[in-house]
Amino acid sequence: MSDPTLPISTTQEYYQPVDVYVVRPARPRYWLHAVLLLITFFTTLVVGARMQFNFLHNQPIFTTADDSLDIFPLKWAIQGSHLWLGVPFSLTLMLILLSHEMGHYLYCRRYQVAATLPYFIPFPTLIGTLGAFIRIRSPIRSRAELFDIGIAGPIAGFVVAVAVLIAGLELSKPMHAGYAGPSFELGFPLIFRIVHLLHPDTAPLSSLLIHPVAIAAWVGMFATALNLLPGGQLDGGHIVFSISPRSHRLVSRVTALCLIPMGYFFWVGWFLWAVLLSITGMRHPVVPEWPEIDLGRRRMAIFALLMLILTLTPAPFQHSSLPDIVQQLRSGN
Repeated sequence: MSDPTLPISTTQEYYQPVDVYVVRPARPRYWLHAVLLLITFFTTLVVGARMQFNFLHNQPIFTTADDSLDIFPLKWAIQGSHLWLGVPFSLTLMLILLSHEMGHYLYCRRYQVAATLPYFIPFPTLIGTLGAFIRIRSPIRSRAELFDIGIAGPIAGFVVAVAVLIAGLELSKPMHAGYAGPSFELGFPLIFRIVHLLHPDTAPLSSLLIHPVAIAAWVGMFATALNLLPGGQLDGGHIVFSISPRSHRLVSRVTALCLIPMGYFFWVGWFLWAVLLSITGMRHPVVPEWPEIDLGRRRMAIFALLMLILTLTPAPFQHSSLPDIVQQLRSGN
């Protein structure tokens, strides 16, 4: 109730209109989530079957018997009844991806932010998928909510991936004496080397034939690192915006610039991520600037940076002929 002794103009100044958001509840499309889940399970089964077959026969994980790279061995998996071999890799990878997205989803539910269940993305790649995502359908009301929703996914996925990595390295085995080594192999992040130190009696990491379960952990770590890149609308970008909204655009540009030399020296895929950050890094969902996040959340951001350091692999995919090709390009031959 307004004070009758105050002038009308003063009363109007006290009661400024505020923005009111009315979110129309969207009807959940459970059938679509289920279909994408089943298709992704199948595509990861296909590539996981090849990995498990090669592991059991002491062959390079990603290549065939003639050392050629078979990205999506669908015909081989179905005709040879090998599909069931992919269960360990498929279930493990989907558990890690699901944990990441459910971390986001559950914190959305906690703060009454409308969000969908995870959408899995099947695709005939070396790992059978392009990951998963959720869609947030209503505004986020504070920087604290944005921070919690943004960091919950990487933490959940990271914790599950570490547990899977420990088990996967236990299942791995030393390369046999006649093992020639693959022409295509993975680079290992720091967390792999740290966990490997917990098993001092095993062979060096470079001499291990990695079990498909550990490969799933590698994918989970790689996805965590990509999501924690500090820029754009990635999880890392949300964390940066929560800490300092005015620094978000600058940090996104610096991150994109840092990815360019990484693409030149280590992996060409970083060029694509540099472009994506350049496109999406200039905008961010509208979140009120006040109040600021508390000291506890700022300290948690340090843990997010530590996760990025532990999971980032500058050269995630390596090929034996790549150094020669790069050297020829640099020399102009």
